[in-house]
Amino acid sequence: MKLHSQFLKLHSHYSGPAEIPVTLDELAQTLGCTHRNALHVINKMAALGWITWTPSRGRGRRSRLVFLAASENIALESMMQAISSKDISSALEGIRGHARTSSLQDTLQGWLLTYFGHHAEMHRDKRIDTLRLPVTQQMHTFDPLYMNLLAESFVSSHVFDGLIGRSGERGKFIPGLAHAWETDESRSIWTFHLRKEVLFHHGRVLTAEDVVYSFERMMSTSQRTLYSYIFKEIREVTALSATTVRILLKKPNELFLPFLCTSRAAIVPRDLQSIGEQAFGRRPAGTGPFKVVEMNEDTCVLEVFPYYFQGRAHLDRVEIIYVPWGLAPGPAETGSGGFHVIPNPQAAETASLSRIHSESSVRKFVTCNTKKKGPLSDPLLRADILSCLQEAPARPFTHTAQVPAAVLQIATIPQYAGDAEFIAGRLTQHGYSCKVVSVSPEEFKGPIRLKSDLIVFSLLRDQDEQLRLYDLYLTLSQHIEPRTRADIEGRLQMIAREPDPAVRSEGFKVIEDTLTRGYQLHILYEKPAETAYLPSVRGVTFNSQGWVDLRYLWFPPEL
Repeated sequence: MKLHSQFLKLHSHYSGPAEIPVTLDELAQTLGCTHRNALHVINKMAALGWITWTPSRGRGRRSRLVFLAASENIALESMMQAISSKDISSALEGIRGHARTSSLQDTLQGWLLTYFGHHAEMHRDKRIDTLRLPVTQQMHTFDPLYMNLLAESFVSSHVFDGLIGRSGERGKFIPGLAHAWETDESRSIWTFHLRKEVLFHHGRVLTAEDVVYSFERMMSTSQRTLYSYIFKEIREVTALSATTVRILLKKPNELFLPFLCTSRAAIVPRDLQSIGEQAFGRRPAGTGPFKVVEMNEDTCVLEVFPYYFQGRAHLDRVEIIYVPWGLAPGPAETGSGGFHVIPNPQAAETASLSRIHSESSVRKFVTCNTKKKGPLSDPLLRADILSCLQEAPARPFTHTAQVPAAVLQIATIPQYAGDAEFIAGRLTQHGYSCKVVSVSPEEFKGPIRLKSDLIVFSLLRDQDEQLRLYDLYLTLSQHIEPRTRADIEGRLQMIAREPDPAVRSEGFKVIEDTLTRGYQLHILYEKPAETAYLPSVRGVTFNSQGWVDLRYLWFPPEL
């Protein structure tokens, strides 16, 4: 693959005329190697038919270089080799400049249909079913406490279990590690009865002490964590016996049970500390249907855990491979981390594929920081700015407020940078000066939002939507002027005490309408999360986040 990268480097530097006069010294400088190594590289490329090389004798005389191979073909070949050897990082830099061309994407997409998906092989007279999945996010940890990405949460949901789970019906809870649970009249004391003889991947039996450790670890963390507003409201977790746990809340919270169904509330072993948190994040021990057997910057390999308490998964092995470019929707479109059996099929390919829709969708929106002293404290200016983002204004645009001379800072994370650039482009067309600041998800939770004027967010609308909305509006209230903030926080407190999900939904809609009328929130778009899969796939179901549940997938043998 190194030769491919060297070809792409030369092609990027010298492509243009059909015949290029160049010296070996110049080639060596471009390739960053010695004169001798440059000659060796050139001869290898010529032998492969990638170039023709006509040397000229005499120091300083120019030889002739002609490119025969198309750069996209070499980039494609390199990408295929990189994915096949699971060593993608070594090919990244050489291909990056070519990877977004439509012809390369179309060709590579077709090849992915054969490389990714289901593969079966015989090993010691036993059929091994492997599913290869591409992912467009690079994964760093599967520790429930430190995850930041949807891709990480997807894997974690197959490695760990929580006390309870969700059924396919909205609002209905089903047993998980706990086979039964009850609460008192105040709904602030919850008792969970654990299943017996549940095994962690490293062989130890789950007990109530593991549940206590998992929750106390959450409660004591200084990590900025999704749904922390719920577990920070836990007063005490106690093991009443080896299989009974009591959780005491500071006050009733009707979002507590939904929280227990999320990957954040996964139960980890209490001997985690002896493993070390960093090592645990890359090679965790959970109770789930799959265990992590390999994890590096490009690849995560899961193997079935045959002793899973809810029954063995049908698949034997899942290889999740990081594919970094536009092989799935770009940053402005992707919502579920690119986890599909086949990602983003082209229209021409749909005849051979069946398509299924989950109930989840992705909403992107921008909010205004009205807590910051500056131009956005003026509602007329906010209205002016947000009107620029309308798809098709009904009338020619005219400013209703004085356009500020100051540069408007737009904060987001890399996954939404495309949306932020779109916003900046629209505002620039209307006379506003903008600067996009893209930071890591962890930094995004910090003070960067309060220093910015506009903030780009995303909301995954799935079975956990109400949890996400609560967290979202609690976060948004931090950069909203005090009066509106007090109103939102008061409504959120009422929502948390409301047992009826439909009434809670109405409360969230009131908050959305309040922010929209005050020109503090603008919805950019909403798109459904879509999954395509091969006709041979059976058992396709979705978990609460709308992702394919790997536990139930299976493939009929070829008879």
